[in-house]
Amino acid sequence: MTIKKPFLILLTVISFLSLIRPAYPSDEEFLTKLEYDTLHYFAGESNTANGLIKDSSRPGAPCSVAVVGFGLTALCIGDSRGWIEKGQAYERVVKILTTFRDTIPNEHGFFYHFLDMRTGSRAWNSELSSIDTALFLAGALFAGEYFKGTEAETLAKEIYDRVDWQWMMNGRKIMCMGWRPEYGFLPYYWDSYSEAMILYALAIGSETHPIPAESWYEWSRPEGEYAGHRLIYCYTGSIFTYQYSQAFIDFRGLYEDVSGINYYTNSVSAVQANREFCIEGSAQYETYGENSWGLTACIGPKGYKGYGAKPGEAMNDGTIAPSGMAGSIVFDWEKSLAGLKYLYDNHKSFLYGKYGFKDAFNLDLNWWSEEYLGIDQGITVIMLENYMTGLVWEKFMQTGPIKKWMGLCFR
Repeated sequence: MTIKKPFLILLTVISFLSLIRPAYPSDEEFLTKLEYDTLHYFAGESNTANGLIKDSSRPGAPCSVAVVGFGLTALCIGDSRGWIEKGQAYERVVKILTTFRDTIPNEHGFFYHFLDMRTGSRAWNSELSSIDTALFLAGALFAGEYFKGTEAETLAKEIYDRVDWQWMMNGRKIMCMGWRPEYGFLPYYWDSYSEAMILYALAIGSETHPIPAESWYEWSRPEGEYAGHRLIYCYTGSIFTYQYSQAFIDFRGLYEDVSGINYYTNSVSAVQANREFCIEGSAQYETYGENSWGLTACIGPKGYKGYGAKPGEAMNDGTIAPSGMAGSIVFDWEKSLAGLKYLYDNHKSFLYGKYGFKDAFNLDLNWWSEEYLGIDQGITVIMLENYMTGLVWEKFMQTGPIKKWMGLCFR
């Protein structure tokens, strides 16, 4: 697959951008470059024979099902921008969807978290993952909508329709996190606010095996406050939990029928609290500051960690992932953009490479990740595109499952 050099144009101003002050041309150029460079991950770290995409750039890394969902979305973005040779993105999308329909093992339509890059078989004895399957399906449905009326749409619908969402509830009112063939369902459930809103939305919106709409209200919504910012929070405090579902679902005009909660403004508050936590933490950690924030799950000096801020558990050691700010750009464009430009201007030689920003860094330990993490590359590309054109939101909100779910749970 060939990715063409970007052409810098004045980006289309859509309804979302009318709510905020448009970026200056130099900012547009910077964000376009970042998105273009980051998108290269999904071409460079894939198997051209079956379309599978690596979990990380580390040699020997397996495929991540969630990363493939982000990759399907990124391919369509590249096509819309004219960065991929005409027809190549569509061919790759069809190849990926055909592989998942015909080759990748599944149970009741759910996929294993990690797959062998060559054979597509289960890797690392990983679990059958409900959330990773949902993120894959979100990308598949978006790609189907983007290439509407084609084989891509047909394949995406076939894969989605065979998922038995009720099975993953295991007789309860909420969704289980996963299942292993060795001993069955995991003892963990999506029972509190988290990244799982996309999972519940797709499960409720199914025409073939839906779960009850009431399940949307079965998970708890803990309230907390930090630095004057009150929000429904995830216990980990990781900022990705406020981003992943909203990479696809445009919550800006959606208010829950029962509670009246708007999850877009909730994420705005979460982003502001996360930044304030890092500003306060700069007294302890050199890495943190007003332009270096966004505590999220990422690769750290001692491996992958679920870093987070208050309210929440707030596990942290001075490690920052640029994707935390990039994925927050739709919630606070000014502070996210300022932070990304700061990292680029001050740490480019260590932190920026062929796929854009590397996964994370820690000034206090003089540690710089040499890896790129697929999910962090994905949230960067998708949220930058949502900020600049709204493409992913626009198409995904037109899909049948999401329309059904909105009609049942929102006003």
